[in-house]
Amino acid sequence: MNIPEFDILKEIGDNRNIVNQRFFASKTNYSLGRVNKAIKNLINNSYITNNFQLLPKSHELFKQSKPRNAVILAAGYGMRMVPIGRDIPKALLEVDGEILIERIIKQLHSSGITDITIVVGYKKEMFEYLIDAYDVNLVVNREYSSKNNLHSLALVKDIISNTYIIPSDIWLSENIFSKLELYSWYMISNNKQANSNVHINRNKELVHVTNDSSNNYMVGVSYINKKDSISLKNNLSTLDKNIDYNNSFWEDALFTKGKMFVYARLIDSNKVIEINTYEQLRDLDCNSNSLHSNVLNLICNVFDCEIKDISNIQVLKKGMTNRSFLFEIENIKYIMRIPGEGTDKLINRQNEYDVYLAIHDLGFCDSPIYLDPKTGYKITKYLNNVRPANAFDNDDVIKCMSLLREFHSSHLQVSHEFDLFKQIDFYESLWPDKQSIYKDYKETKANITSLKNFIDKHSHSKSLTHIDAVPDNFLFYIDENGSEQLQLTDWEYSGIQDPHVDIAMFCIYSLYDREHIDSLIDIYFKSKCPQVIRIKIYCYIAIAGLLWSNWCEYKLSLGIEFGEYSIKQYRYAKEYYRIAKAEMENYYET
Repeated sequence: MNIPEFDILKEIGDNRNIVNQRFFASKTNYSLGRVNKAIKNLINNSYITNNFQLLPKSHELFKQSKPRNAVILAAGYGMRMVPIGRDIPKALLEVDGEILIERIIKQLHSSGITDITIVVGYKKEMFEYLIDAYDVNLVVNREYSSKNNLHSLALVKDIISNTYIIPSDIWLSENIFSKLELYSWYMISNNKQANSNVHINRNKELVHVTNDSSNNYMVGVSYINKKDSISLKNNLSTLDKNIDYNNSFWEDALFTKGKMFVYARLIDSNKVIEINTYEQLRDLDCNSNSLHSNVLNLICNVFDCEIKDISNIQVLKKGMTNRSFLFEIENIKYIMRIPGEGTDKLINRQNEYDVYLAIHDLGFCDSPIYLDPKTGYKITKYLNNVRPANAFDNDDVIKCMSLLREFHSSHLQVSHEFDLFKQIDFYESLWPDKQSIYKDYKETKANITSLKNFIDKHSHSKSLTHIDAVPDNFLFYIDENGSEQLQLTDWEYSGIQDPHVDIAMFCIYSLYDREHIDSLIDIYFKSKCPQVIRIKIYCYIAIAGLLWSNWCEYKLSLGIEFGEYSIKQYRYAKEYYRIAKAEMENYYET
């Protein structure tokens, strides 16, 4: 049986009052010629009678094809929903007085689907009430922060068989689910989208394409029958074990030889809306209770405007400590910083506020438009054509070190210190079980602590130090006159310290090898660095490596993973301890 025949048979199963072939043509969008051919084949193969009555063969097919369960994917952060995504998962947003995921569940129930599994992760506790309210099953994706929904679906792959797979962030104007499905399909919209990777051909197949403006918008809803579930399960198992697919969507598991092994189901774009951003929610339901945001109210107070005046809200790249978003008021762009998870334990916002007072109008960076020393919320003006420094571009590095020298030469003072060793202990104290994941941590920490005598002996002058002077915080931008400028941003960790710590921080964030480290030291000191200072910087590299390794261990306990960065920091601690000790011996011998 081909797809037109399946579609015609399904219409007969769903509709008992069929007049003629034109009815099928209007329902399926097939030509009368294709409809007549399909009906003829169904009659000849004993599925229907001449007057469109179902025969036993059809009833048996319907019984085998009956949808039996559904999986709803609801584990992700919903990062693009700023500024409300921190407070509530997208699945629990309200539209027209109804919660998104509850609407999906009710639509499934009305189609006879009551066996529903929801894969949760971010703010998983907020979904618990659904167990009592709708008798659903919750499966927790513990790796939601580091893996995409391919992993979520892989967790429940064994239950996929005559199953609907549904994203939790869609609003369906009408019920698309049915008590009868005769083949596997994946839903696409008649809208076109350049960043989609599928295109529907005349055979209702979904072909993999790239960079094509005619691509169909991928809705994310799918039906997988028992037969096709075998291929999907095998693909999910294979891809989920491959780290290259950690950030992949589950749809990647539907592809075989350049096209999906399921057919396309086309839906009108007006009938399904995917809610990814605050403004999409506002456009769909401007009265939604989910739109309420203390952050937006704060922006209104700062700029003396109304919420409707705030537009073009866009999430920026998630930083290691904060989440930030871009917004516009009267065609002027600004950036709002929202502190990330656990930041209140890591950052003293009053200290940060004091640093900005100390550097105000000195030209090292723009002063914030707003900064709250209690919450850490910060608003700054957006820089045009901004780019971070390239740690492997010599011209960039020279300019960065020049600005750093100028800052250090100012000998600015504040009332608080950034004590490297105390911070190492502090981050360690935040670990849930107070134990490192590294087997030789105690030995490594003892070695790092032993470097204190050397650096204390050779750190004669302390002043305001950036501490986080990494390439990403050196920003090149174009000013109003079209000239490229450079500023140093993100002063959260700044405090009194030996300024040479900033050189070490630049090195380890850049994952420099020793050759690049020595080159950076030569650039900063204009090739006149005393050997004792070079050794001290090696010490700081080792100390800072353990510092940020401990920081990463704390963040890991919050479900935040930094990939190779974390283990590289621990390697700096061990390797540069050995390098520093060897160089000390040579120095004292000479």
